[in-house]
Amino acid sequence: MSTSSPLNVLPPTEGESPEKTHVRIGFVPLTDCAPLVAARALGLGERFGLEIELVRQPSWAAIRDKLLSGELDAAHALYGLVYGVQLGIGGPQADMAVLMTLNQNGQAITLSRPFAEAVAHGTTLRDALAALGRRPVFAQTFPTGTHAMWLYYWLASQGIHPMHDVNCVVIPPPQMSAALAQGLLDGFCAGEPWNAVAEAEEVGRTVAASSEIWPDHPEKVLACRRDFAALYPATARRLTMAMLEACRWLDVAENRERAAAWLATPEVIGRPARLIAPRMLHAYGNDGDRGARPLRFFDGGKVNFPYLSDGAWFVSQYLRWGLIDSSQATDDIAASVNQTALYQQAARALGIDVPVSANRDSVLIDGHRWRGSRLQAFAEEAAVKA
Repeated sequence: MSTSSPLNVLPPTEGESPEKTHVRIGFVPLTDCAPLVAARALGLGERFGLEIELVRQPSWAAIRDKLLSGELDAAHALYGLVYGVQLGIGGPQADMAVLMTLNQNGQAITLSRPFAEAVAHGTTLRDALAALGRRPVFAQTFPTGTHAMWLYYWLASQGIHPMHDVNCVVIPPPQMSAALAQGLLDGFCAGEPWNAVAEAEEVGRTVAASSEIWPDHPEKVLACRRDFAALYPATARRLTMAMLEACRWLDVAENRERAAAWLATPEVIGRPARLIAPRMLHAYGNDGDRGARPLRFFDGGKVNFPYLSDGAWFVSQYLRWGLIDSSQATDDIAASVNQTALYQQAARALGIDVPVSANRDSVLIDGHRWRGSRLQAFAEEAAVKA
């Protein structure tokens, strides 16, 4: 995958009808499910001939299982969940599709208060871990998901091996704060508002935003099985268009305040809007902004394009941590998963620009530059790896 490779620009399909008009979309109660909630509340599905049914799920494992069984047509999903299923890591393999990126940034790492205070007073993370006198326990939300990869990358950037030096466990996002309060965890990586909730409940402190690990990183995607996109291309395209319009609407600050109220309802997150809105509008931790970048939903469409390099990064990390071998890390995985042609049609029909390349250039917290190629080398060049 070359960073200069041009995209095949396809014209939008006009005058088509969706093959399937009722679509069931799963979500996990997180701030970044806002595009789905906004699309439903604003009637954007109807604009494109769709009836959108949102189905709250208790965990990412439930999202995976119901996508695979067909109970869900599509979902708000962890980028890494899609690629984990595609590669058959830790569960059944299935061909998956990423229709678009729903957001960038907006996740964080929270430590227990005593642990966070030690780090805040100048103790290195490694020394703070050693002072515990036991192996620390960190939680993430899905074995191949974004939160696992952010946590591993952050720990490794400080010389801590996430497989050997700490115990990493999987907990659904809404359970993170309670587990921290009960002393079951020393820290966790999850999406908002659960980091904000831990601070409000005075059981933890946010010490790193995910955008400090990878500025403007990809996070949640609109995902489906690949056979769904193949059987119902007009439905998939129109669903993508509805979510693009929702993401465009969320770019307005006043609209985010309104969306925070929708997210606060029991049917979605069930936590006060005062805990959701601030970090939707970019405020991190008790010390304010430490250089973290804001939660992004649209930015003229720059957020939403399903870059091949974004998908390939997760494959490189699975190689790094020994979750797959080199024979599985082929250059065509991202091109088969990320539905760039379908996205182009949806975006161009709405007058949204598409990039000239399917890859982008990113620099991560450890100074490594990622351009979407040399997966094996990128994994092997890491100082801390499996």
